Amino acid sequence: MSAAPATSPSRLRDGTAASLLDDAERTRIRAKSAQFAPPTAALPDGRRDLVGLSREELTEIMVEIGEKPFRTKQLWHWIYHQGATDFSRMSSIARPLQEKLAERFVIGRPGVVTEQTSQDSTRKFLFRFRDGQEAETVYIPDRQEDRGAVCISSQVGCTLSCTFCHTGTQALVRNLGAAEIVGQFMAARDSYGEWPSPKGDTPRLLSTIVLMGMGEPLYNYDNVAKAMRIIMDGEGIGLSRRRITLSTSGVVPMMDQCGAELGINLAVSLHAVRDDLRDEIVPLNRKYPIKEVIAACRRYPAASNARRITFEYIMLRGINDSEADARELVRLISGIPAKVNLIPFNPWPGSSYKPSTREQLEKFANIVMDAGFASPIRMPRGRDILAACGQLRTESQRLRRAARPDDAPDPVE
Repeated sequence: MSAAPATSPSRLRDGTAASLLDDAERTRIRAKSAQFAPPTAALPDGRRDLVGLSREELTEIMVEIGEKPFRTKQLWHWIYHQGATDFSRMSSIARPLQEKLAERFVIGRPGVVTEQTSQDSTRKFLFRFRDGQEAETVYIPDRQEDRGAVCISSQVGCTLSCTFCHTGTQALVRNLGAAEIVGQFMAARDSYGEWPSPKGDTPRLLSTIVLMGMGEPLYNYDNVAKAMRIIMDGEGIGLSRRRITLSTSGVVPMMDQCGAELGINLAVSLHAVRDDLRDEIVPLNRKYPIKEVIAACRRYPAASNARRITFEYIMLRGINDSEADARELVRLISGIPAKVNLIPFNPWPGSSYKPSTREQLEKFANIVMDAGFASPIRMPRGRDILAACGQLRTESQRLRRAARPDDAPDPVE
């Protein structure tokens, strides 16, 4: 058995003072996250990438090179609405300024190492960033309509080590920057030719974003939040906060901040209903146990009957899939606007887990549904190209030593 966990701040407080120590805990998380910061946005030749800058930062840069602040609006339109990567395409900007911008800046994309399409039309991208690190992104098309979700990564590797997850076997190398996070979505759009950004009620092929790829988004909150603000900006990509879902294993203090600042949809990787089991399969539970995670869900401000919190539950044969587990799950989430995604385990080389039987999946789902919660069994997508839930993994681990010095700190816990 593992050693007893350190006492987390929320165990020191009563329900009426639930936020007294959150700021200190968020500061601690940010300090550790900063040790895995992405590299600078500058290229070796000194040019700077404009993708990933906030409007304020873009304005500051324009002023620095002697241009008026209104140039920000022009550039924003070309970069995020039109999808331009070449300044010479920006017809509303005079040629001398186009040339001036090209000398100083780029409009970047991650490099596409491989692009695979599954038999079920799921598409997986392996992206390589400027420092040679890699991450995977998946587009999952809807089965009935011309739309789908882009599953975006937030880190190279992962620090959580969930035992059922292949991605979790790859140690954390570094966080992705805002440009690298936004860039995944923009590169996926390049692949499908979905520029300019659809406006209003115009259907979108790449209609939603799920932050469910490699990494724990809330351990890279600042970069994720910056990227999502860019994506939600109505004069650019313009994706509604209702079309964005962030998945977390339960980083409680950052769940509160995400709800207050971004108001995007929340999905929680629960996977067990007892602390002893969740301690084992989701080690983060030793710091933020089930009671605290559920309490954070209850106070999540964006949750409503129209925007339910999703509880993700991997179904492991003989481990967490009994009828008793289903009834305890119902008890835990009672009163929360929620749905439960039941995820059949996707086997990967070296794993000892087995997927639940179809019969047991249905028994579990029926108990949850009879209690009034939608409980779809998520059909695996992209299994033949290792694009299904928990199967994302790159070979970036081979570059870990080069990316981090020998005395680099341990990953965030």
